Amino acid sequence: MNSTIDVPFEIKSCDQACGHECGTNIAGCPTYRLIPPPLQEQCQKSLHLLQYLHTFPMDKMGIPEFTDKLNRGMSSIKDPNIIYPVDKNVFIHILANKEDVRNHYIPVEPSLTNKLDSLLDTVEERLADYVDELEDIPDAIKRIEVVLKIVDRMVSVRSNNGRNSDNGNGNGNGHNRSNGNGSKHSIQPESNKTKGKLILTPMQYRSLRYLLKRKLEGMGILDPMIRDIYIEDISCSGLGNIFVEHKIFNGLRTAIGFETHSELDKFVIQLAEEIKHPVTFRDPCVDATLPDGSRINIVYGTDVSKRGSNFTIRKFSGIPMSIIELIQTGALNCEMAAYLSLIIQEHMNVWVSGETASGKTTLMNALATFIPPESKIVSIEDTPEVQVPHPNWIRGVTRGSSKSSEATEVSMFDLLTAALRQRPNVIIVGEIRGVEGAVAFQAMQTGHACMSTFHAATVTKLIQRLTGNPINVPKSYVDNLNVVVITSQVRLPNGRSGRRVISVNEIVSYDSVSDAFSFIEVFVWNPVTDTFEFKGNMNSYLLEDKIAPRRGLPPDKKRKIYSQIKQRADVLDRMKKQELTNFYNIYAILSKAYRDGHFR
Repeated sequence: MNSTIDVPFEIKSCDQACGHECGTNIAGCPTYRLIPPPLQEQCQKSLHLLQYLHTFPMDKMGIPEFTDKLNRGMSSIKDPNIIYPVDKNVFIHILANKEDVRNHYIPVEPSLTNKLDSLLDTVEERLADYVDELEDIPDAIKRIEVVLKIVDRMVSVRSNNGRNSDNGNGNGNGHNRSNGNGSKHSIQPESNKTKGKLILTPMQYRSLRYLLKRKLEGMGILDPMIRDIYIEDISCSGLGNIFVEHKIFNGLRTAIGFETHSELDKFVIQLAEEIKHPVTFRDPCVDATLPDGSRINIVYGTDVSKRGSNFTIRKFSGIPMSIIELIQTGALNCEMAAYLSLIIQEHMNVWVSGETASGKTTLMNALATFIPPESKIVSIEDTPEVQVPHPNWIRGVTRGSSKSSEATEVSMFDLLTAALRQRPNVIIVGEIRGVEGAVAFQAMQTGHACMSTFHAATVTKLIQRLTGNPINVPKSYVDNLNVVVITSQVRLPNGRSGRRVISVNEIVSYDSVSDAFSFIEVFVWNPVTDTFEFKGNMNSYLLEDKIAPRRGLPPDKKRKIYSQIKQRADVLDRMKKQELTNFYNIYAILSKAYRDGHFR
């Protein structure tokens, strides 16, 4: 999978950058002495990071700062120059870009300054001689282990004193051979299967093993971005650089890209084959789910995409963002979260609506922790994005029709119809798009609480879409939907972009005479001050006329319900101050609070 590296400085091999191989005298290295202690410590463990710093022009661009973990406050850094780890082999360098609104995203891998493309091709050719040792190993992890052992038999590692460490069954004397990328390796005279040992430096050997593992068990050049927990989306729009959406630094331009259509097409074909959804000229579009749950869309060929083949990966987060983390980001405040917690606990129907990439699913996942812990939940999706912490959770996913098997299609409508027979307390629909919307409203009428996401930027547009084709919900049914939360990606007062809950709305009623819907804005975001106004304070239809009677409050004391909102907001604020942010920990804390009667 060939690609280009595009960074605002020249990437050199280690001997070009510092005149000797890193590791011979790390304490005496001028670059090592220049960098701060946290970065020195990482370079001791990962010499390829020191190689990279040798080639990075610190005199012009500054000395990078190292951090083990990013935090939201770093988003305000005007000119970032930060290195953070993905794992022990991969680091990410976020570097200010003076020529573009998007800063640089540079994966620092063992192979970055040790270019081994030609050597990798040689090794892959030789692995064909060992196919008999690999064909009977079904387990992928075991297969990788065997491949690496075979590679060890192919190579000898040249130690720093110039001697060769034999990894196989021979010594390592031979002539030098360039790999075509600035680095050199040697080949022994031919012997048996190996046709001569490959003589590598220790750094080349580590880089080779990394590249093989990355290719066999990862996703090649995309692997650092896939494993980076701070990445939300990966986007290749055709020729040029790949772009990522970062949780802290927003849109970034990666150092990886494609210069020719042939390189890009080859990559896309191999990518599609690896996920077992091949693309062809006849079938150029693919939607699939990666093993980790990430969603991928591929479009192949210039006839349907004029800038060239393209792909987009929407990353799946192993641990969802919690409601406390969303409060920390400013997406909503404690009072709003407290209100929604009470609404959800009382089995009201809540939909999160907004435009693309406004944070709808993220918010709905976070709100799921407010569902009473004893509830039985059924979720229905076409791609698995909903994450629920409750143990009694049935997770339904649609199935498309298959040309290669007799399996029939299972739609959202089918799954939702089946869910009604499973006696759930709460039904979560990943996204309402079509006829399943009408079934969802029927479920609401029969007493099933429903949560879902929807594509509409306002309550008015949401109602228009619900009552029009293809959903066709009768207007008299719409008030079964109790609360609509509108999310949006907005421009903040400091000039940066962010995600905000711009309003929380209660659907009150439909007047058939005037053919009009009435709804109340309970919370509204103020774009000037980036704060939230509780416009429904002492004026909430649901709190006063629905929930207060359920909780035994007589009409003359129904406004005492607002004190429960304040009490819950205080609990959430304490959790925020104590930095109790983990999604599953918050569920455990709230579950205990429910059992003990403190959050009822």
